Amino acid sequence: MSVKLPYYTTRDYTILALILLPISIVINSVILGIGYYSDWRVFVLATIFAAVGFAIQFTLCGVWAVLMKKRFPGEDQIGKRLTFMMLPFVTLTGLFLYIVFKSYEQVDLFQYSFNENNFVFAYIGMGIVNVFITLLMEGVDRYEKWNNNLKETEELQKVFRQSQLQGLKSQLNPHFLFNSLNSLSSLISEDEERAERFLNEMSKVYRYMLRNDEDQMVSLETELHFVDSYLYLLKARYGDGLQLSIETTEEAKQKMLPPLSLQVLIENAFTQNSLSKTSPLKICISSGENDQWLLVRNNLQPKVVTETVDVEAGLDNLINRYYLLSQQQVSITDHPGERIIRLPLISKTVEAGNE
Repeated sequence: MSVKLPYYTTRDYTILALILLPISIVINSVILGIGYYSDWRVFVLATIFAAVGFAIQFTLCGVWAVLMKKRFPGEDQIGKRLTFMMLPFVTLTGLFLYIVFKSYEQVDLFQYSFNENNFVFAYIGMGIVNVFITLLMEGVDRYEKWNNNLKETEELQKVFRQSQLQGLKSQLNPHFLFNSLNSLSSLISEDEERAERFLNEMSKVYRYMLRNDEDQMVSLETELHFVDSYLYLLKARYGDGLQLSIETTEEAKQKMLPPLSLQVLIENAFTQNSLSKTSPLKICISSGENDQWLLVRNNLQPKVVTETVDVEAGLDNLINRYYLLSQQQVSITDHPGERIIRLPLISKTVEAGNE
């Protein structure tokens, strides 16, 4: 069974390793004076004893610091957090020094008797050291948060660019364009009115795709308008083999999500499943759980995919974008005969705060 040590920052025990020996030597120099250097046995034993004691004190302080970090996590609570950290640290320092001073009296090799002035001097010195270490840890923690946020932003930009590329591959791919043009060609010869409607919806689809090329978030209402046009193009090809129902509240429509999220899910569904007039692919989009989630359900009718493509690539990309944009997870659950995908709906206030 492994023991996981508490840490305030990822550099806690690196800092401990760097300061452990110097602090042990300084403490023993104050307590034992010249006698600390008079015998190598005294030097080694006292150094080990002080180092072990300080390491234990450091770990206990680390436990308390982590608790205070969880209790007062906000930037506006930093003063309160540091105050409630330092007071117990000073108390633990006094206890640590008292144990060291008294313990040395029990070791005949040290030939030491308790000196009150030395204790006060060591206490003040260690108190200053504790304040310095606490401020150092807080500085390291703030730097790590800044660095992580910077990496997250860079990762978001990277994933967003990958999403754009993946979007162009899947949304403007030759198959979809060819099928749309083929459907349009058939309609022109059969029904000019329907052909005109198809061309109008097709222009809306591609306009939306190009317009949202740089947007990280759009409203669900905007996304659903796009889905209407996108579905019209698909139904021109698949007819009654593809059935889509939408049941969302007005409140949910004002929430935000990454653009083309629903297109990714719809395409993922009809790419992996067979569909026909007798066995249609049924997709249901609905809001649920106080409009915090969007549920996308489809029945499972798996088909054999002969092309060498990653059919889940678009879905994986969407999951990564969601996490980086809002730190929320997309939930995918496969039941017998049905897949349910839960997309978090992001409020406008949260989305604005992430900008």
